[in-house]
Amino acid sequence: MSTKRMPPTLQQKKDEVNKKALVWTGSVVAVLIIAVIAVIVITQI
Repeated sequence: MSTKRMPPTLQQKKDEVNKKALVWTGSVVAVLIIAVIAVIVITQI
């Protein structure tokens, strides 16, 4: 019984890690897009 209870907790931990990874990748992509837009705007001035 105890072996059957462990996989769901492991899956929940993996889901939490995946959510954190998605947040990190999303924030990094957003920062890169803002940086590219800033560079384009600065070069046009």
